[in-house]
Amino acid sequence: MTINNKNYTFERAENLKYLGVILNEDNRHQTDSQERIKSANKIYFMPQNFFRNINISKKLLKSIIIDKPLTYASETWILTKRDRKQINIFERKVYRRILGPVYDNEKDNWRILTNKEIYAMVKKSTITETLRLNTLCWFGHVQRMEENRIPKKVLYMNLETTRLRGRLVERLVSGKG
Repeated sequence: MTINNKNYTFERAENLKYLGVILNEDNRHQTDSQERIKSANKIYFMPQNFFRNINISKKLLKSIIIDKPLTYASETWILTKRDRKQINIFERKVYRRILGPVYDNEKDNWRILTNKEIYAMVKKSTITETLRLNTLCWFGHVQRMEENRIPKKVLYMNLETTRLRGRLVERLVSGKG
């Protein structure tokens, strides 16, 4: 579908990437979080010798691989349980690669770190906690804005509509919604 308006022509797009954020018709953030994990995964699979470099700190590696690609423009994200789970799994995968295997003296072999061992060694908040803090910081920023600013108006906007009762899937199947 194309819309023409004087000097401009607008084409309808199902997905649009704008300033690193994926906008879509049904306003789902799942595609955006999945794309973030994919881009962070590309960085994760950089040449092995980069990770083995002694001069690069583990803190810097975490920042390059996890923090920057996953938290960019995350202040307005609405994460589902599934999104949080996928992000946490990816974070632990990166930590396992950065920290490497550990030698188990009892079994006399090498093994990967457990989740508890990873969080005990890292001693930092998880990426999902960081995402929540970013959201709270954004909310505080909007709260301090003047009343006439658009983000503050949108935050307190009353759409004057009611949500249909019942489960969405059942309504769609029965044709009532």
